[in-house]
Amino acid sequence: MAKLRELVNRRKAIRNIAKITRTMELIATARFRKALDRAVEAEAYTRKIAELAADLSASATNIEHPLLAKRPEVKKTVVLVICSNRGLCGGYNAGILRQALVHLREIKQADINLDLELSGKRAIQFFRYQGVAAANTYTQFEDKPSYDEVEVIANRYLDAYIAGQIDRVDVVYQKFLSASRQAPVVESLLPLSSLAPEVRKSGAAPAAQAKAKAAVEYEFAPEPKAILEEILPVSFRVRLFKCFLDAAVSEQIARRVAMKTATDSANDLIRGLTLQYNRARQAQITKELSEIIGGVEALK
Repeated sequence: MAKLRELVNRRKAIRNIAKITRTMELIATARFRKALDRAVEAEAYTRKIAELAADLSASATNIEHPLLAKRPEVKKTVVLVICSNRGLCGGYNAGILRQALVHLREIKQADINLDLELSGKRAIQFFRYQGVAAANTYTQFEDKPSYDEVEVIANRYLDAYIAGQIDRVDVVYQKFLSASRQAPVVESLLPLSSLAPEVRKSGAAPAAQAKAKAAVEYEFAPEPKAILEEILPVSFRVRLFKCFLDAAVSEQIARRVAMKTATDSANDLIRGLTLQYNRARQAQITKELSEIIGGVEALK
């Protein structure tokens, strides 16, 4: 009887866990859809403004801008690592942190000064455990990152780069490629030496690529320098904002997949425990019948 009661209690506990993971899966799905809508809307804008900035930079060949100038020697770089505030999202944070450690090791081997900035409690806790100090930390970014909050960080990077205090800005995050594919990457956002969108590199027909590579002639009003001074900072801000949007979408996808896997595993355990319970109950009934029959035979 004690074994049967134990199986019943275990099955009840696992059912409660399955209800929780199923609810978390539904919540992650709803948040994923909202975050995906924001990322898709920003994708077209980010691609277009990067394309426009690249065309203007190519057309205005006699104009130099500090955001386009690639430093001959990188003496100091800023690395921003974007993780989540919460767990229960599978290997999402582990993949990003593993990529970040590899990148930090390369920077250290190159003897480059480093300012590490962390977004997300998981990244903060991990590097604190590793004994690596962070210059700045952020915990305000969830599944709905605000452009105004990202703009504050972006403006600080822009001012430091133009003033010559830093030579490069790298971002380590989970890039959203599709609903079924995300990958941890390291992207260099400053300097803006390569502004052409990725669609020009791959995914387009040869004719479209040839057309994209063709020179675009512009008539500038006002001067090209004034236009670039407005376009280039905006291009950097939206690219950094897109990194946070991609991270938000990827986090919700990872959490949805992790919770679905947990729910399926719980259901499998429930089925196994139910089978064990039925077998144990059947054995107990058979034992009781045998005892009754034995007692009747003893009375004859």
